[in-house]
Formats: sequence, C-alpha cells, structure tokens
Amino acid sequence: MHKLGLAMSTMIASTIRLIRPPQSNKRKRPQHVVSEKPTRTMDAYAAEVRDLLRVSLEPQQLLDMSDKLQLEYRAKLEASEISMLPSYLHTLPTGRETGDFLALDVGGSTFRIALIRLGKDESGRDGLQVRRIRSFVIGKAIRDLKGRAFFDWMAERIGDMLAEYNHIQGTTDANLQMGLAWSFPIEQTSPRSGKLLAMGKGFCATLGVEGQDLSELIMHSCRARKLNVDMRAIVNDGAATLLSQAYRDPTTRMSLILGTGTNAAVFLPCSTLGTGKFGVRPSSWHAAAEHVLVNTEISMFGRHVFPRTRWDDELNSKHVLPDFQPLEYMITGRYLGEIARLILVEAITTAGLFAGDVPEKLSEPYALDTRILAGFQKDTTRTMSKASAAFLDAHALPSPPRLSELHFIREIAQLISRRAATYLATALHALWAYRMEAEELRPCETSHITVACDGTIIEKYPDFRAACQRQLDELCILSGASKGAVSLAMAPESSLFGAAVAVSCIADD
Repeated sequence: MHKLGLAMSTMIASTIRLIRPPQSNKRKRPQHVVSEKPTRTMDAYAAEVRDLLRVSLEPQQLLDMSDKLQLEYRAKLEASEISMLPSYLHTLPTGRETGDFLALDVGGSTFRIALIRLGKDESGRDGLQVRRIRSFVIGKAIRDLKGRAFFDWMAERIGDMLAEYNHIQGTTDANLQMGLAWSFPIEQTSPRSGKLLAMGKGFCATLGVEGQDLSELIMHSCRARKLNVDMRAIVNDGAATLLSQAYRDPTTRMSLILGTGTNAAVFLPCSTLGTGKFGVRPSSWHAAAEHVLVNTEISMFGRHVFPRTRWDDELNSKHVLPDFQPLEYMITGRYLGEIARLILVEAITTAGLFAGDVPEKLSEPYALDTRILAGFQKDTTRTMSKASAAFLDAHALPSPPRLSELHFIREIAQLISRRAATYLATALHALWAYRMEAEELRPCETSHITVACDGTIIEKYPDFRAACQRQLDELCILSGASKGAVSLAMAPESSLFGAAVAVSCIADD
C-alpha cells in the first residue's frame, strides 16, 4: 500500500507558536527550584554540552555515517510499506510545458487555490506565473464539515476562481485542468486518484467517505455545480517541490522539505526498487516508466546511525512514537526548541543557570519556540537585547538573565542547529551517493544536481541552509566530486507550482 505523506500524518501537531505581544508587568512568579547547591559550574556544564553536541562531526566519520544510511536506503527501497514509496510520476518537466492550470493546496490550516500559467512571458521570466491566488483559512467550522460537505466547500471556492478566470479570459465556460497538493494520508491508485484516509488534525471530512476516491469526491462536488474542470494530478509536498524546481532548473533530481517536519524525494531508476513496491499498476505504466519519483520519508532513517545525546534520548523516550522518526527528532522545527529546553532545564537544576529559577512555562514540554532559538542566533549585538526580550516575553524571570547566560543560550542554539544541518547534509549526501550508484555514475564524472528546498527551517533559520551546503560540499569533495556537485535551492510556492507542473507531466492513460 502506497501512502502520500504517511510519516507526516503521524507527526504530532506542531506546538511552535508565535511569540506573544508584550504583556503587562503583572506576571506569575516563576517557579523556584528548591534543591541542593549546584553540582557543577556553568563553565563545566557548557563544556560538556559542547562536547556532546559536537560528537562525530568529523568529515570521515560523517562519510561512514553516509555509507550506513545508504545501506538503510537500499533495504527500504527493496521492501517497505512506509518509506521509499514510488509515486506514479515517471517523467520530469522539460521546462517547455505551457498552459493555464488550476492548482489546489490543502493543508492543515489553509486551502489555497491559484491560477497558474506555465510558459515564459515576454520578459523571459522562469515560466511559472501566479495569475490569481486566493487563500482560505480552514477554521474549526470548516474542519467540522462532514463527508461531502467539506468537498462542497472546496468546490464553491473552485467555482469562484473559475468564474474569475472566465472573466479575465473573456470566456464563458473555459475548461481548466486541476492539480492537487494534498497534505494528508492517501492510498494512491493512479497519478490522479487515491483512496481517502483519515486526515487527523481535527478534520471530519472523511466521515462516511473514508476509502472513497479523493479525486472523485472533489469532482462530484464540482459536477454538481456544473464546473468545467478536471482533476489530473495529486501530489505530496516532496513531489510538488521537486517538480516545481525541475521546471525552472533541469538539473533538479532531489527535493527537501524542512519545517515543522521533514521529508525528501528523489528521482531514481525503477530498477532500484523491489517489484513489490509498485503494487498493482497497469502494464502501460511499467512499459513507459524507466525512472520514478520516490517519496523517501527520510525522517524515518538513521536510528542506528546518528549519535544521540541524553537529551535526545529523553525526548525520544517521552515521545508518543519513540524511534519512529529518528532524523526528524533531531533536525526539525518542532524538536530543535525542545532539545534546547531540556538542556536549559538541566542547567538550571544542576549548574545554577538563572540562579536556579525555572522561567515561566519552561518546565512544560515543547514550550520553547524554535523561533526564539533563531532569534538568539540572529542577534549578534553585544547586549543581545532583542533575543533577551523575546525570551523573557515567553518565559518570564524575576530578574533579567546575565549576559553570560544569554551567550550560553546562543551557543546552545548554534550547536543544536549546526548539528541538525550536519546530520541533514549527511542524509542528503547518502541519497545523492545512492542515486549516483544507481545511475552507474562515478563522483568524478557526475554532473551538478539541484536539491529543491521548501520549509521554514531551511528557508529562514539563520545560517542553516548555508551550513548544510558547506557540509554537503565537504562530503562531496571527500567522495571524489567537485565542490557544488550538489546545491540546495529554494523552490518558492512549490506546492502550487508543483501541482500545476504535475498536470503537465502526466499523459493520458
């Protein structure tokens, strides 16, 4: 059974929250830890944190880890129902595809719909144009819609956009092909169809229709409104990101999602996958497909590869799904803040950080926002006043932290994010190396490839993408390739563009 975004569906809902606006000075007094005197100095504790988070980051050790990951990838490509899942997409765009398409992007909190035009305009831009876009919040009232009512709500929005397209085109009943980026589980049965599975996240849309064809559910609601549209493609986030960038850049062969969670996709020869991985597909698909776009679910790899600290072990042991996504637990937006929180709480209780005061709410799991860590890394001023204010606004203390304590938090942020970028680079290097072997290429002969990227951490966390790129370059050079053999490139609006490009890549069966 092949499911889009299976790992993402099991992920705990994000607790990353926006920093609250300044509040009044009337705060609850932070909890004071009543314990014996600190068992060590802050200098000694900081040195231990430094040593533990820097473990096994030497290039040759990372290459060894990459080799082990390649063995894991190979095993799951041969047989696994939850990772290394082949999609139905077996061609990449040429960049010469043209046309107008309706792109739908359904996420946990928003439904976006856009008119996308493929094809370079007079200015010679990259050929991906958003002509119109609308975004609709999926609040509780929409999440509570049961069964077909949710798809009726979608169809109403599609109808409004179709009417707008007819207006700007000067037509009355133009036909548009649709592509859908669906951020929930689905058992895909063709490039444009799949069985609807439980959505989670408070959605009631599957009640009474679970197991039915997602494409047909949407089209039934559209036909009821006499909308002249056709559903032509359904993709997940990793596939959409790869396709959108491949339209712009023909060297794109991999994609990366890194935000609250993580995933990756790669374009591989079909021969690298076990025959059982493809399920039941028409003979025409197998006759046409030499390569296939693979949803790796890369978050699930590395349990016995990446070194872990006692804080990682604590996070993992208390997780509702221990060991399920070992890489994700060490590199993504949901977990970077939690690792830092565990380190800070231990520093408070054993080394006298903040004079033994636990800041407000810091004792609560997942209370430390990863964006606060990003703020510490971004604030390079002598006083670190902005980072300090953001931290205190979320986690009040009876007195401001000392400058040395602020520097300690910043160093933690730097160490955790640098380790995350390094582990991610190692996982991507392993995927690149495996692909080269599958294509029978040698590192010294291989041409440059692009990894299309999307997600808040890879895009916005200070120095993260640059640090990951530097480590990738080093590993590629050690493998015999040249610097820049693999480059990370942001793919803006990848869900919408990817949904449209997917339509253009899928021929009629």
